Amino acid sequence: MKELRIRVLAGVFVVAGILSWAGARLWNSLGTLPSVPVAAPIVLALIAVVLAATALSLRARLRAQRERQADAKGVDPLMAARAVVFGQASALVAALVAGMYGGTGVFLLESLDIPARRDQAIYAGFSVLAGIGVIAAALFLERVCKLPEDDDTTGPGTAPTA
Repeated sequence: MKELRIRVLAGVFVVAGILSWAGARLWNSLGTLPSVPVAAPIVLALIAVVLAATALSLRARLRAQRERQADAKGVDPLMAARAVVFGQASALVAALVAGMYGGTGVFLLESLDIPARRDQAIYAGFSVLAGIGVIAAALFLERVCKLPEDDDTTGPGTAPTA
């Protein structure tokens, strides 16, 4: 399984933001603008909390297993892999959604004097922050579940050093 790259997440965020900003301008020229739901930052924050709680739980279980505590519960490798896949998928979707709300929020900055638009800009800003929280929690989960690197520097075709 490949690690998430921050460059990929940032690229998804920027492209989604630019497209969302352009779409918001176009949609606004038609007279209306789709609203940013109040639930968007709440749902993203809940996903971030679930990912962080999973990462902390797995980290504690792995630490107990490494220290060979008598009552340590083992970590099923398949469950850890599923958690990482869930984290990676969540991070990619959060980058896309945060970029979309970020682009819409940037467009809404032009009309902060209108109370409804100001509220929408605030919701969009909180959605971007919650999306960044999802990405951070997913990267933390991925780091917790990462296998230790192989210290053997001699591979096939290389001679061992004396």
